[in-house]
Amino acid sequence: MKVDSAGLDVLSRGECLELLSSTPIGRIVFTDRALPAVQPVIFCLDGEDIVIRTDAGSKLAAATRDTIVAFESDEFDPRTHAGWSVTAVGHARGVHDTAEIDRLSALPLAAWVPGEQDHFIVLSTQQLSGRRLRP
Repeated sequence: MKVDSAGLDVLSRGECLELLSSTPIGRIVFTDRALPAVQPVIFCLDGEDIVIRTDAGSKLAAATRDTIVAFESDEFDPRTHAGWSVTAVGHARGVHDTAEIDRLSALPLAAWVPGEQDHFIVLSTQQLSGRRLRP
């Protein structure tokens, strides 16, 4: 296992994808009116792509039209001081193709908030990196 300069385990792409598939919550980093914005989201993986479901009229849907974004998910145990963090950077796109919307609608991606969640954002994981902190 490769270790970085801080003593954290460097995760492979496969390990990063496995960890991302183990948790439903992450944070997307995007630009909103020329300023950085971070929003927690419910997500799931579709192959190596990150899929987010949101309202078509949301700030997130408007801000992630064919742009580069960052995404982060993690899990830490404050008691044992163990955990991991995975970061992805890639192209985000809104989904407009009816067949793709139907396919993505079948993913295990339930909304946690009320309202219409009829818009999908797909983030390609062009850059993927992760670290693990062991107790």
